[in-house]
Amino acid sequence: MKTSIRNKLIVLLLLITIIPFGSSIIVTYLYTKESLKDQSIQENINLLYQGKVNIESYLKELNNFTFSFYNNSNFMNYLRKQEIGDYGSRSFVHNVIQSLLYSDESVYKVSMAIVKHQELLTVSRRSAIAYSRLIGLEEIDYYKKAKENSANLYMEPLNEFNRFTIHRAFKDIPANHILAYVSLEIRPDKINELSKYLYHEETEEFYILTQEGHLIYSSEPLSSEDRLFKWKESLLDSVETSGTMAWKDEDFDGVMIYETISDATGNWILVKRIPNTTLYESAYGVALINIFFGVIGLVLVILATLLVSFKITSPIRILLQNIKQVEKGNMQVQFQTLGKDEIGILGDRFKTMIEKINQLINREYKLELENKTNQLKVLHSQINPHFLYNTLQSIGTMALKSKVPEIYSSLTDLSQIMRYSMNMEEDIVPLEKEINYTKAYMLLQKQRFGEDLEYQLDIDEEVLNIKVPKMILQPIIENYFKHGFDGRDHIGKLIVKCKLKNQMLLISISDNGHGVSEERLKEIRQQLNEEANRSLSGDSIGLKNIYERLKLYYENDITFKLKNRDSGGFLITIRLPIEMGFFHEGHNR
Repeated sequence: MKTSIRNKLIVLLLLITIIPFGSSIIVTYLYTKESLKDQSIQENINLLYQGKVNIESYLKELNNFTFSFYNNSNFMNYLRKQEIGDYGSRSFVHNVIQSLLYSDESVYKVSMAIVKHQELLTVSRRSAIAYSRLIGLEEIDYYKKAKENSANLYMEPLNEFNRFTIHRAFKDIPANHILAYVSLEIRPDKINELSKYLYHEETEEFYILTQEGHLIYSSEPLSSEDRLFKWKESLLDSVETSGTMAWKDEDFDGVMIYETISDATGNWILVKRIPNTTLYESAYGVALINIFFGVIGLVLVILATLLVSFKITSPIRILLQNIKQVEKGNMQVQFQTLGKDEIGILGDRFKTMIEKINQLINREYKLELENKTNQLKVLHSQINPHFLYNTLQSIGTMALKSKVPEIYSSLTDLSQIMRYSMNMEEDIVPLEKEINYTKAYMLLQKQRFGEDLEYQLDIDEEVLNIKVPKMILQPIIENYFKHGFDGRDHIGKLIVKCKLKNQMLLISISDNGHGVSEERLKEIRQQLNEEANRSLSGDSIGLKNIYERLKLYYENDITFKLKNRDSGGFLITIRLPIEMGFFHEGHNR
């Protein structure tokens, strides 16, 4: 327990997940409960306010029908007259009352009390216009309330026929005396329809009250208004026109939300009663959902903790076992991959490091063998270089004395070639030296074949100082003279190009010889990729040696392509980095 990372990780992950997760469920429930309650109350406040606006708009629309009287001059003149007019005069009044009756489908009855005439005109949906005398109409209670109201309006509560009445005092504008009282008896169908959108029938209550406490609308079927008295008086005593009020008794425990419509539309009070069980219902549902998903989350967290612990520690154990094997001298990695995460990347880097070490060991071993082999070859064929150079120089001097400059030039080129090739102290040279060596070799071939040979060295100046392995061009060119130059029926041509492209040295050697068959070309390519040299024929050994040396120096970051040219002949393309790899740096040291 004390030494195992896996066990420590499991305990730690369980502690840092279960405790915060469980605590968050409790805190979330408590916070969500109050938050959803406040949100529900605010939503109902907004809903009730919108209901108030809709009811106000409807009542204003009904009240506005009476304002059309002021545009009828004949009707206004009739109201101002002291005496009752003739039948022709009364026709204006008939038209006005009839138009008012059918102005809205909710209007059931229209009454007009003319003050100067002390006359009452009444018309309904079921009766024609009736006239009657009305003495002392200004002493009638609902007319008096309409006159005293700042908006000249009084809204009488529901009568025995379940209809409410709007009474308006009609003044002689701009004068202030009353000409008539207009009463509209309204069926509450539209009010009922608008009210039903403001509450849920099964869980909430909704009422519309007058300022005197009379009932205009109730969502509950009441035999009497006694049930309302318990909370109605507290609501009517409130100085606020809108707000919320907590209420609790044996019948109700919850919140009351109320809004008051304007004086111009009757000053009604809209009341919505919401029990706490309804307010907290969504909170309980959310809490149950949170608990359900919380339990599932805890189970998943525990499983994920165990999975993560094993997933993290298992690759570490595999990596540790391989490190122990490397310590014992076994340089073979025993796993394919440890995944794609950071530990997987660490495993890949470990594999790459071991492969790199193996490559360096193999390269050093191969280079050591190659150097020993080259030294043996030099020892077997070595003639004292100074003796050979002096001898060639003496022969050249005799050629000049004998007036044969061509022999002197050839001996000079041969001397330069031998001096370059037999210098065992340098393996890496600037490309310029390799080009000069190639040029001397081509001059000798040119003297040999004369007009039958043409060659071209196309070298960019910017590549002359790039360091390259020694003796990589001449063996390739020599293959042309061995296999592609003889038996031709045209002038032999050879082109060497060295360019810099995309920070890479691009070398191409092309000729117009016979080329090779596709079968033979495939065989050469296959032999180049083989590890050992013993299967190569004589004409491929030079290519193989060049290819292997380049791989050693450039860590396989090279391109070595061979192909037949479409116009005849052979093309070899070499692509090298302008900087050598790690092996070259270590070898130079």
